[in-house]
Amino acid sequence: MSNNLVKTQIDSQGVQRLTLCDASTRNSLSEAMLACLSEHFATASTDPTVKVIILAAEGPAFCSGHNLKELTAARVNEDGGRAYFSKIMQMCASMMQAIVNCPKPVIAEVDGIATAAGCQLVASCDLAVSSDKSQFSTPGVHIGLFCSTPMVALSRNVGNKHAMEMLLTGDMISAPRALEMGLINQVVPADSLLEATSAMASKIASKSSMTLATGKKAFYAQREMTLSDAYDYASQVMVENMLAQDAKEGIDAFINKRQPQWQHK
Repeated sequence: MSNNLVKTQIDSQGVQRLTLCDASTRNSLSEAMLACLSEHFATASTDPTVKVIILAAEGPAFCSGHNLKELTAARVNEDGGRAYFSKIMQMCASMMQAIVNCPKPVIAEVDGIATAAGCQLVASCDLAVSSDKSQFSTPGVHIGLFCSTPMVALSRNVGNKHAMEMLLTGDMISAPRALEMGLINQVVPADSLLEATSAMASKIASKSSMTLATGKKAFYAQREMTLSDAYDYASQVMVENMLAQDAKEGIDAFINKRQPQWQHK
């Protein structure tokens, strides 16, 4: 794991902070960065001490997307770069899906620009808190490269018209506009960003991790189903959830007006 690319720390509540720290490339999703993030999410997924993950970044950019210099260098290969391009796109798709499939809630803490696959990274997180100076875009059309993979996450987070506006124009949008579109949850002054994100993470970390994992998995699964199938699936999830120890404890605590003691199972 490349500690020079991603810093990690965890607090007493189980909130793990992953900080992109490759400011020299504007925290680009280089091959090494993709591998590093994938490993961090895989580890966090099975670590019982991790309850919530905050994904933050150092420097003026949250994430500038793919490392275009790295991709361009592969054009000298015999196949013009096809095999390497395929490898990087597959790595990126796997990493983005690792965020969605991670049983721990993931919060993007955005302070700076998030462009192309960097915008995709924000959209792939479960929640996002942004400073008021941040900006977002899918600017591929400016360089003859439609942001097709960022489109997957973007179109699942904002309305079709908003997604197409970003994809077809490539324009930067402000944090308040991103909030209106539904790309992010909250906009705060830059000097309040850490406090706001930490407060959200702490609130979530105080819940049963079993309940959070159950809900996150069900949310993404039912979204791809028909209405009828979604209700059938969600009903079964509720039944299994009701039988869980933390549900029994939580309901009893509510009825008896006391704080629940989670066993996370």
